Amino acid sequence: MATYAIGDIQGCYHAFQALLARLKFNPKKDTLWLVGDIINRGSGSLDVLRWCYRHQENIKVVLGNHDLHALAVAYGIKPAHRSDTLQAIIDAPDGDAMLTWLRHQPLMVSNDEYVMVHAGLMPQWKIDDAFSYAQEVECALQSVNYKDFLLNMYGNTPNIWQDDLTGINRLRVITNAMTRMRICTQDGALEFDFKGELKDIPSGYMPWFDLPTRQTQDVSIICGHWSALGLQQRANIHALDTGCLWGGKLTAMCLETKVITQVPSDPKDKCNRT
Repeated sequence: MATYAIGDIQGCYHAFQALLARLKFNPKKDTLWLVGDIINRGSGSLDVLRWCYRHQENIKVVLGNHDLHALAVAYGIKPAHRSDTLQAIIDAPDGDAMLTWLRHQPLMVSNDEYVMVHAGLMPQWKIDDAFSYAQEVECALQSVNYKDFLLNMYGNTPNIWQDDLTGINRLRVITNAMTRMRICTQDGALEFDFKGELKDIPSGYMPWFDLPTRQTQDVSIICGHWSALGLQQRANIHALDTGCLWGGKLTAMCLETKVITQVPSDPKDKCNRT
């Protein structure tokens, strides 16, 4: 019995299946933790989502920004980008059931040792508070008014947490932190344009997980979202997005042993990189 956390799949179905084969994944006894962005951009988004839906009893998924965007596109709230690979899901006879399942996935999951979130956590948040904030977004996403949330979740402001935030501004900050953040200032102001490597972070910013005032430094966090960051295994951070979509690798970490397993990208998972 083993539990494996896997970095951003983004519709790279063939690499995903190769990784499962290398892990000798057994759905009768093993469990997968998927760090979000399971679909979009890779050519196998429909196949990945179908696999996850079929094995939903054996996996834990957190929502990433591409998963949320997929919902907004599928429900007619936002037009598709040229690089999206979502139409096959929308057109599939089982698409609605799978998208409903996706909409009911959380932003954070945990066990006794790890917490998993797609992008990161605001430095001011204690872990119990973060779970509470995640549930606020989950309730909005799972309510009868979920389309209102999806319509208004887009945007970069406000870009800093305040306890007295209310309404969509509050939900947007929570969503942006958990699904989009990479770097921030010392006081926790988010910046969303930077996607590069650590050495290129602009002056005045640092990775969210390096802030000395971060309230979750005693928590082992599994995350993804930042492909240029590459694999990071530290005492309390396990960043697993290694850019499979962009020709890198797809990465899994065994939660029980912290052993890393990787497979290369597969040309059959071609994507539109525009």
